[in-house]
Amino acid sequence: MNNGKGVHIAKQFVLGKIERQNQVLRKYGLRQHDFTVVEKVDYLKADDLSKLRARLMAYEGHCSDRYFSQIFRLIRESLRPECRKTFKAYDGVNNIFNLVYEILSWKAHYALIKAKLEPCLGFLYSTAKGKPSLICDFQELYSYLVDDFVIQYRRKLRKHNFTIKDENFSTRRKGKREYLNDSLTHSLVNSLNEYFKTKVEIQRIRMGKSQEIETLINEEALLLAQYVRNERQLWYPRTAGLT
Repeated sequence: MNNGKGVHIAKQFVLGKIERQNQVLRKYGLRQHDFTVVEKVDYLKADDLSKLRARLMAYEGHCSDRYFSQIFRLIRESLRPECRKTFKAYDGVNNIFNLVYEILSWKAHYALIKAKLEPCLGFLYSTAKGKPSLICDFQELYSYLVDDFVIQYRRKLRKHNFTIKDENFSTRRKGKREYLNDSLTHSLVNSLNEYFKTKVEIQRIRMGKSQEIETLINEEALLLAQYVRNERQLWYPRTAGLT
């Protein structure tokens, strides 16, 4: 987009993620991201969107590394990962996060399709990550909610709740990966789907002072679509508070 909207949207995805991560950090008494990071992102300028994207991703990556290094301290030592791993993570906790993010991505995908937005319309992430770009962008606005869900769920977890599976990492290489056992995985998915039905105090577009998290995701996709199509002048994603 050459009208400045692409820059605004990309910034909102990063600012939204950082500010929402601060909600989680604040809730659990952890050190929040410095406000100067938000200012730097907000005032960031570049000649084109690709350069801006690279700089935004650098800020986002730094904040995410710091964020997970803190919230992982809340997990019992016997289960605690050394760092955040996504693709083919070995440990059980990272694979729980990967599972809940995958479910969140389905919710985001459905919301974007319903709003008639192209899932490959990327503003921040690249399709090289293996998923349509806009889904990766959009779901980041709600990753803090499922982070909080996992943090609360972690109280139930013990080492014996996980199982080791042998998997093929390539044609010549096998490895072991740790997963939550089948029974608890089923329970976790059901609990997460119920969590998406939790009501938050954000006014609906048409009527009502509260709505379910899943409805909020659908509505926000619609508001973003209206902004992209010049049907509204501004778009600042609404934030649900943590309880």
